[in-house]
Amino acid sequence: MALFYGDPDKIDYDAIKKTSETHIKAATSGLFGNALLPLDDSTSSAEAGSPAASKLRVLHKFRAEYAPSQTLPAYVQRKMDAAAAKRKPPAGVSKPGSNLATATTTIDASTRKLIEGVPIPSESSALALRHKHTPSSGSQSSSLINKNIYAQEKPQWHRPWKLMRVINGHQGWVRSVCVEPDNQWFATGSSDRTIKIWDLASGELRLSLTGHIMAIRGLAVSDRHPYLFSAGEDKMVKCWDLETNKVVRHYHGHLSGVYSLALHPTLDVLVSAGNDAVARVWDIRTRQPIHVLTGHKAAITQVRCQAADPQVVTTSVDTTVRLWDLAAGKTTTVLTHHKKPVRGLALHPEEFTFATASRDNIKQWKFPDGDFMNNFYPPLNSIVNTLSVNQDGVMFAGADNGAIGFFDWKTGHKFQETATIAGPGSLESENGIFASTFDHSGIRLITGEADKSIKIWKEDDQATPESHPGIPWKPRLGRQNY
Repeated sequence: MALFYGDPDKIDYDAIKKTSETHIKAATSGLFGNALLPLDDSTSSAEAGSPAASKLRVLHKFRAEYAPSQTLPAYVQRKMDAAAAKRKPPAGVSKPGSNLATATTTIDASTRKLIEGVPIPSESSALALRHKHTPSSGSQSSSLINKNIYAQEKPQWHRPWKLMRVINGHQGWVRSVCVEPDNQWFATGSSDRTIKIWDLASGELRLSLTGHIMAIRGLAVSDRHPYLFSAGEDKMVKCWDLETNKVVRHYHGHLSGVYSLALHPTLDVLVSAGNDAVARVWDIRTRQPIHVLTGHKAAITQVRCQAADPQVVTTSVDTTVRLWDLAAGKTTTVLTHHKKPVRGLALHPEEFTFATASRDNIKQWKFPDGDFMNNFYPPLNSIVNTLSVNQDGVMFAGADNGAIGFFDWKTGHKFQETATIAGPGSLESENGIFASTFDHSGIRLITGEADKSIKIWKEDDQATPESHPGIPWKPRLGRQNY
């Protein structure tokens, strides 16, 4: 202490400088394994930027940051050696280390000059593997490559969709819609307890069917029989004969309202689900129950069937999506990625994929195991009630506040966002969209809405990429979140 606080004329500055050099050298030699340049008066600013100083800085950084990953753990090396022994080298590669040797020589001259004297890692070095190898090299170290996990693809341009026709006739919310297999007419179910059949080309009313005593939530038309199936909140599932326009079968068993209905494409099987949290599988002809699919903890909002396994897919208010084995009547996969009730479900007509919608986002999945593929971002502050997909890779999403989004199926890009308009005499809040479907050609979209109207949409034939570029596509950084 006297050394610093004594008489200024008696302070030994040489001793202070020598002590500082000793402490700095001891600290840096322990941290980097090498001493820094000498701190004396002869070290000028020019020498600090000399090649020797640059080389020393690179050496320190190299050892400090990459030394722990320079050598692979023993168990990883044993696993790699075992895999390499079973794999045959590809054509043009003489031995496993040849690619590494070739790649090592490609370091630019300036970098090699800076790190000259630093030992080059061996074949088992994790640093060399990550820096030098490619997935197609076929060497024993290809399993440790840092690959681009999510490569973003530029979306295809789609024509914007516009409103073509508004059809009025129901006295309540339009809760369900379906198109018959020949694409000549479509049917709608409403809260006014009626089923109406409309001409698809002209929009004229053909027929009205009455029989339910509460809102009709599900409709399906068979492509092998002249039958129309309906389900409602009155716990009833009915089979209508379209030749006589009368109910020919009732399917009894649900304990609460039925919210969704689906026909199997190849079997004479009907699946219905609703507020009692179970999906019931019926034999169409005998009206006998085949299975009762249990597992959901809350109401089932949507059910869909397909010919290949898993043959039944359901979504629920309990935030889960379940894939079912129809033969065994059991769950094969439970998808728990959503955080809010799942209300929308759509199967791609050609690909082996499907999408589910919730308030948080819309997720795309791949059959048969339900592998996650992509996220679609719905309109803000909206609850998506319905999804539909056509053959051209366009997905439609309709929300409870009237928001409408059109997405590119492959990339998830939303190329158009608009909103429906409530009809005359309706409140602004009565513009929710409850049901939607594309016709079998994929060029017309039919929506059922809260203003008691049915709207038909189509693509704008006059649109071009220059006149209607749509919402600009901006690639997102990083991998998609679950």
